[in-house]
Amino acid sequence: MVKDLFTRMLGTVGQHSNIGRNFTCRCGSCKAIRWLKPRYKIRPLVEGDISEMQQMFRSTVLNVNLRDYTNEEVMDWASCGDDVAHWKDLLSQNCYIGAFDERDRMAGFSSMNKKGYLHSMFVHKDMQGKGVATQLLEEVEKMAVAYGVTEITSEVSLTARPFFERKGYKVVKSQKCRANKLMLTNFVMRKCIL
Repeated sequence: MVKDLFTRMLGTVGQHSNIGRNFTCRCGSCKAIRWLKPRYKIRPLVEGDISEMQQMFRSTVLNVNLRDYTNEEVMDWASCGDDVAHWKDLLSQNCYIGAFDERDRMAGFSSMNKKGYLHSMFVHKDMQGKGVATQLLEEVEKMAVAYGVTEITSEVSLTARPFFERKGYKVVKSQKCRANKLMLTNFVMRKCIL
């Protein structure tokens, strides 16, 4: 099927035989093509996943969000994930889903609640730009539709803002929110889904 689609797009497969999940043409006459993104296994997250969620949250904040926040800010923010009781509370108030790779390693997680609030979107530092957040967002947006909400809201970091803007979210306002001890800049964003 993929080969047929590729044949229709280019007219010939010939030298374009390296078709796969991350296809890159090596013929020299065309640019790299990366339109075949891998799909990750999505499943609900439960209390047994908290340890892995904590590790991913901390690693992502300390490594990815460091591009847009100071070292002091990311250290403070990362410390918010240390309390297991806090994670249990989040799981009880939101429906969390995880994306898992072919080896069943968590690549990212996100959440949605019945009011249309997207609380979390974190992608493993080594899985950035590989379609994880896009697939997670598609799934939580489906959840919001199933809940019958007409708009999704989220509080989005400086780092995540461009991703959400590309997905149709609009900034409502910029704000300062307390992480643990420090006040960090983020954005209230909204997307109408109906």
